[in-house]
Amino acid sequence: MTRRTDRIGHLIQRELGDFILRELSDSRVGFVTISRVEVTTDLAHAKVHVSILGSEKEKRDSMAALSHAAAYMRTHLSKILETRTVPKLAFVEDKNLDHGFRINAVLKDLEAKERGGEEKTTKEEDD
Repeated sequence: MTRRTDRIGHLIQRELGDFILRELSDSRVGFVTISRVEVTTDLAHAKVHVSILGSEKEKRDSMAALSHAAAYMRTHLSKILETRTVPKLAFVEDKNLDHGFRINAVLKDLEAKERGGEEKTTKEEDD
Protein backbone atom coordinates (compact mmCIF):
# COMPACT_ATOMS: atom_id res chain seq x y z
CA MET A 1 0.00 0.00 0.00
CA THR A 2 1.08 3.51 -0.64
CA ARG A 3 1.16 6.37 1.76
CA ARG A 4 -2.01 7.79 0.22
CA THR A 5 -3.96 4.54 0.52
CA ASP A 6 -2.76 4.14 4.11
CA ARG A 7 -3.98 7.63 4.93
CA ILE A 8 -7.34 7.03 3.25
CA GLY A 9 -7.63 3.65 4.98
CA HIS A 10 -7.15 5.28 8.39
CA LEU A 11 -9.71 7.95 7.54
CA ILE A 12 -12.23 5.32 6.44
CA GLN A 13 -11.55 3.32 9.62
CA ARG A 14 -12.21 6.33 11.84
CA GLU A 15 -15.30 7.48 9.94
CA LEU A 16 -16.88 4.03 9.76
CA GLY A 17 -16.24 3.49 13.46
CA ASP A 18 -18.05 6.73 14.29
CA PHE A 19 -20.81 5.91 11.80
CA ILE A 20 -21.45 2.47 13.29
CA LEU A 21 -21.43 3.88 16.80
CA ARG A 22 -23.65 6.91 16.19
CA GLU A 23 -25.80 6.38 13.12
CA LEU A 24 -26.26 2.68 12.40
CA SER A 25 -29.43 1.64 14.15
CA ASP A 26 -29.57 -2.00 13.07
CA SER A 27 -30.23 -4.12 16.16
CA ARG A 28 -28.25 -7.01 14.66
CA VAL A 29 -24.97 -5.13 15.05
CA GLY A 30 -23.30 -6.22 18.26
CA PHE A 31 -19.99 -5.14 19.73
CA VAL A 32 -18.03 -4.37 16.56
CA THR A 33 -14.54 -2.90 16.30
CA ILE A 34 -12.87 -1.96 13.03
CA SER A 35 -9.32 -3.24 13.34
CA ARG A 36 -7.96 -2.10 9.97
CA VAL A 37 -8.91 -1.08 6.45
CA GLU A 38 -7.02 -2.13 3.33
CA VAL A 39 -7.62 0.10 0.31
CA THR A 40 -6.57 -0.81 -3.23
CA THR A 41 -4.27 1.64 -5.00
CA ASP A 42 -7.00 2.63 -7.47
CA LEU A 43 -9.38 3.33 -4.52
CA ALA A 44 -12.01 1.05 -6.07
CA HIS A 45 -12.24 -1.39 -3.16
CA ALA A 46 -11.70 -1.33 0.58
CA LYS A 47 -11.49 -4.44 2.73
CA VAL A 48 -12.74 -3.54 6.21
CA HIS A 49 -11.50 -5.95 8.89
CA VAL A 50 -13.84 -6.09 11.88
CA SER A 51 -13.54 -7.82 15.25
CA ILE A 52 -16.85 -8.90 16.73
CA LEU A 53 -17.44 -10.10 20.28
CA GLY A 54 -20.23 -12.55 20.92
CA SER A 55 -21.53 -15.94 19.92
CA GLU A 56 -21.24 -17.31 16.39
CA LYS A 57 -24.86 -16.29 15.69
CA GLU A 58 -24.20 -12.74 16.90
CA LYS A 59 -21.11 -12.58 14.70
CA ARG A 60 -23.05 -13.78 11.65
CA ASP A 61 -25.86 -11.30 12.36
CA SER A 62 -23.41 -8.42 12.78
CA MET A 63 -21.61 -9.28 9.53
CA ALA A 64 -24.95 -9.49 7.69
CA ALA A 65 -26.03 -6.11 9.07
CA LEU A 66 -22.71 -4.48 8.11
CA SER A 67 -22.86 -5.92 4.60
CA HIS A 68 -26.46 -4.76 4.26
CA ALA A 69 -25.50 -1.21 5.31
CA ALA A 70 -22.35 -1.04 3.14
CA ALA A 71 -23.95 1.07 0.41
CA TYR A 72 -25.31 3.52 3.00
CA MET A 73 -21.87 3.76 4.60
CA ARG A 74 -20.29 4.33 1.19
CA THR A 75 -22.68 7.23 0.61
CA HIS A 76 -21.65 8.67 3.97
CA LEU A 77 -17.98 8.33 3.00
CA SER A 78 -18.59 10.13 -0.30
CA LYS A 79 -19.42 13.28 1.67
CA ILE A 80 -16.19 13.09 3.65
CA LEU A 81 -13.57 11.73 1.26
CA GLU A 82 -12.20 14.26 -1.17
CA THR A 83 -11.54 11.72 -3.90
CA ARG A 84 -13.06 11.11 -7.31
CA THR A 85 -14.07 7.57 -6.39
CA VAL A 86 -15.27 6.10 -3.13
CA PRO A 87 -14.21 2.50 -2.48
CA LYS A 88 -16.76 -0.30 -2.42
CA LEU A 89 -16.75 -1.73 1.09
CA ALA A 90 -16.24 -5.42 1.80
CA PHE A 91 -16.44 -6.48 5.44
CA VAL A 92 -14.21 -9.33 6.62
CA GLU A 93 -14.19 -10.81 10.09
CA ASP A 94 -10.84 -10.37 11.81
CA LYS A 95 -10.07 -13.53 13.79
CA ASN A 96 -7.08 -12.03 15.63
CA LEU A 97 -9.17 -11.16 18.70
CA ASP A 98 -10.47 -14.74 18.99
CA HIS A 99 -6.96 -16.04 18.50
CA GLY A 100 -5.69 -13.77 21.28
CA PHE A 101 -8.42 -14.95 23.66
CA ARG A 102 -7.54 -18.58 22.87
CA ILE A 103 -3.84 -17.97 23.55
CA ASN A 104 -4.69 -16.22 26.82
CA ALA A 105 -6.86 -19.15 27.93
CA VAL A 106 -4.07 -21.64 27.15
CA LEU A 107 -1.54 -19.56 29.08
CA LYS A 108 -3.87 -19.33 32.10
CA ASP A 109 -4.43 -23.07 31.96
CA LEU A 110 -0.69 -23.73 31.87
CA GLU A 111 -0.15 -21.31 34.74
CA ALA A 112 -2.84 -23.04 36.82
CA LYS A 113 -1.28 -26.46 36.15
CA GLU A 114 2.13 -25.10 37.06
CA ARG A 115 0.83 -23.72 40.36
CA GLY A 116 -0.85 -27.04 41.09
CA GLY A 117 2.48 -28.82 40.62
CA GLU A 118 4.28 -26.35 42.90
CA GLU A 119 1.71 -26.84 45.68
CA LYS A 120 2.19 -30.61 45.48
CA THR A 121 5.97 -30.40 45.82
CA THR A 122 5.66 -27.96 48.75
CA LYS A 123 3.27 -30.32 50.58
CA GLU A 124 5.57 -33.30 49.95
CA GLU A 125 8.52 -31.37 51.41
CA ASP A 126 6.53 -30.51 54.56
CA ASP A 127 5.76 -34.20 55.24
